[in-house]
Amino acid sequence: MSERRLVWFTCLAHALSLLGFAAYSALLPTFIAEWTLSNTEAGWIGGIYYGGYMASVPVLTALTDRIDGRRIYLFGTGLTVAGLSGFALFADGFWSALAFRLIAGVGLGGTYMPGLKALSDRLTGPNQPRSVSFYTATFGMGVSISFLLAGEIGAWIGWRWSFAVGAVGAALAFAIVALVLRPLAPRAARPQGALLDFRPVARNRDAMGYVLAYAAHCWELFAMREWMVAFLAYVLAAHGGGAAVLRPTLVVAIANFLGTFSSLIGNEISMRFDRRRWVSAYMLASALLSAVIGFTAGLPYAAVAALCLLFGALVSLDSASLTVGALAAVKPEQRGATMAVHSTLGFGAGFLGPLVVGVALDAAGGPSIIGWGLGFATMGVAVALGPLALALLACRRAD
Repeated sequence: MSERRLVWFTCLAHALSLLGFAAYSALLPTFIAEWTLSNTEAGWIGGIYYGGYMASVPVLTALTDRIDGRRIYLFGTGLTVAGLSGFALFADGFWSALAFRLIAGVGLGGTYMPGLKALSDRLTGPNQPRSVSFYTATFGMGVSISFLLAGEIGAWIGWRWSFAVGAVGAALAFAIVALVLRPLAPRAARPQGALLDFRPVARNRDAMGYVLAYAAHCWELFAMREWMVAFLAYVLAAHGGGAAVLRPTLVVAIANFLGTFSSLIGNEISMRFDRRRWVSAYMLASALLSAVIGFTAGLPYAAVAALCLLFGALVSLDSASLTVGALAAVKPEQRGATMAVHSTLGFGAGFLGPLVVGVALDAAGGPSIIGWGLGFATMGVAVALGPLALALLACRRAD
């Protein structure tokens, strides 16, 4: 199979594995009402998915330096099917939802970065950096489709079917990877040291600058994905709750879809110019919009929806550039360990982001203009730390 077709099939499997990714976020107002959740509890359920990812990815991704990432990916899709199916069949409140979201998050830990490693191990030459950006951008496309399907299916036949469709998508991803990616021969060069010895990665200041910036990016990105539907639903209800041309779930789906293309564009620009400078500019622009968008909840729904679409494009401009930058700074035999650290810190921040927004909303007395303003401002503060990390580590590297 040609490398182009290999990339296409791997990205297709990646998108299918993400069909259940946004099912909870897209239907968050339904769960808050049906299970009488506090905003903090809703934030816990949203964040635990990334917590499961954070707990599993150091081992599962580091293992790809020793065994074929294809095997890890198949294990991860199996867990994803189990978590989504369990949620569809048995979730009935805070604790059961928390448990099944955790399982699905561990499954994501076995698919996202191990899938990238499995792909990059099968590519050579100049195709590799651009293919990495396509794969990471596919994440945003898969999330967009997930928001759209979950919202439509949930409104049509109920939220349990949204999770069931996600489970079917993960099963199809398993089948594609099993059939298309041929097993690799054992590696001639293997990493030195213990499996979870990440000290070589931590000593690579160039790579760690991008890793820490990626953590700041994930804090903002995953908090936005978990809470934007609820935010838009609040704005729509505050203006009478009438029919809108673009429903909240559709707005968020389009916002994530725009983020897919902005991620590719951002990486193409940073490949041609100063990567650190452009990534910092992307993050500061996103931080500025995060700091103010929540306070616009009193504006007409159409205006707020337009700002959310812009937000979706800005928040992902740096995504592929950060991952490509981290991978470009390490030796091939350390890519798995580097991606493990990259994802652990990134999705660890992704776990905290949605939770902190929920805490801010409860501290402000519940959803309100002030509450949403403070909640989204926490995203802006977090992502603004990314350029700081890049600058500080660049200064140290130059000394």
